[in-house]
Amino acid sequence: MSSLLPEPARRLAAWCTLTLLVSGVVAVFLWLCDVFQTAVTPVLLALLGTALLRPLHHRLVRMKVNRSLAAALTCLAIVAVVGGASYVVVAAIVDTGDQIVGALRRAGEGLSEHFGAAGTSLTDLAKNAKELLARFGGTAASGVITGISVVGEVFATAILALLLVFFFLRDSHRAAEGLRSLAPRSAGDTVEAMARRAFQAVEGFMRGTTVIALIDAVCITIGLLVLRVPGAVGLGALVFVGAYVPYLGAFFSGAVAVLVAFADRGWVIGLWTLGVVLAVQVLEGNVLQPMIQSRTVQMHPAVVLLAITAGASVAGVLGMLLAVPLAAAAFGVLSELRTRYTAEAPLPEAPLPGPEASA
Repeated sequence: MSSLLPEPARRLAAWCTLTLLVSGVVAVFLWLCDVFQTAVTPVLLALLGTALLRPLHHRLVRMKVNRSLAAALTCLAIVAVVGGASYVVVAAIVDTGDQIVGALRRAGEGLSEHFGAAGTSLTDLAKNAKELLARFGGTAASGVITGISVVGEVFATAILALLLVFFFLRDSHRAAEGLRSLAPRSAGDTVEAMARRAFQAVEGFMRGTTVIALIDAVCITIGLLVLRVPGAVGLGALVFVGAYVPYLGAFFSGAVAVLVAFADRGWVIGLWTLGVVLAVQVLEGNVLQPMIQSRTVQMHPAVVLLAITAGASVAGVLGMLLAVPLAAAAFGVLSELRTRYTAEAPLPEAPLPGPEASA
């Protein structure tokens, strides 16, 4: 039957079959991740933490520290850093939350006089901020096991992820052997290379994003303090957290800072704040990202936005945070496969010289 079809139709049928098979595998994989979300989430968070902390662990090992002790010290360091940073961020947002919400409300009232429905919507959003957060928390907790609170689940997930980080760091030198034991003997090198490329992409993304988020937050906080915008530290903390969601996080956190400045300090300071935010974003997009993340997998902004949207539809806020590093890992695997396929593809044979060439 296939011989009756022209060559283009057979190629199209083959690609359609392959697309359906890959889509089915991806759909089953996502379904399994949703079913085993309680176990999958700590593993993914632990992989991100391992990618971020591996240089520190390697440095301790090179200093002749035992691998288990080095992993334990690394985990203690991340607990201290993340705990301290979380306390600073939460305290800053809590202390300045009322000022930010009040400024947003005043900004909405001012905009409603000029733009009608848009300003009214912003006012309603500010007035119902706590109610919206409560509803969001209830929605996020809908899939949690009955009888376990959100705080308990987050705490248990964090503890499990921390333990997994310890084991991943301690046994990282055995990861290649483990992958080779699971893969067929003929595909061992390819599987190991793909895993290394994926992990390098995630590692570069986590390091680069953390550095960029810190620089963005410090620069915008300094600008807001100079302009005497209320809640500058809380807004800077919001910028730092939002930077882990590329493009969208920076846009929304910057928009909140500009609206607060417009509401409390007037149009002049608001425009100056807008200039500061835009300058930082231009610095990030044209200098920081190319310089800091030059060794990672470069993805088009449209691909990043689609990945964030897909992650949000699958797993909410957690999906938004995990979507980009997972997409970077997928692009790393595809890049490795393309490189190997190109290297192994046979070169076209040169045509034999004809009678004209011999003459």
